[in-house]
Amino acid sequence: MDLELDGLEVTFDHTAVAAPRIRDLLPLYRDLLGGRHLGGGGDNRRSGYRTLQLTYEGGGKVELMEPLAGSDFFDSFFELTRGRGGVHHLNFHVNDLDAAVARLTGRGYRLHGLNVRDQRWREVFLHPKEAHGVLIQLAQVGPRGAEPRPSLDDVLAGRGRNGNGVPSP
Repeated sequence: MDLELDGLEVTFDHTAVAAPRIRDLLPLYRDLLGGRHLGGGGDNRRSGYRTLQLTYEGGGKVELMEPLAGSDFFDSFFELTRGRGGVHHLNFHVNDLDAAVARLTGRGYRLHGLNVRDQRWREVFLHPKEAHGVLIQLAQVGPRGAEPRPSLDDVLAGRGRNGNGVPSP
């Protein structure tokens, strides 16, 4: 279902769950709940985390996240969750990120993490204090060329997109 933010298309895409180890999330989200690896996934070396997505009957998606070795990306999040992790953010796709940013800041919302370097994925976050404790990611997905879709085993072995070659713990 498409929603609107002053005429912009806004579509819910996925829920992201972070833990110290993706492998600890798989028994629940893959095995018990029936998630199928969507294909792809990999490392964000700049920020220091690894992801993969699972899809479910009906089209829902869950993104699983873990820190890369030596990364402090999730430190404050894990501190808040007493080291367990949990729901990290909700992702919504928008058709015009620049317009969404302008409209939200015009209404006084605090945004952070604006990243428009890569036309394939432009994003910004609505601060949890603005969203009842939930981190909201707004992303505009751009054109993507054909790229290999690593398997779940490849992602966990550190051979996903931009993989660092270091297996998940």
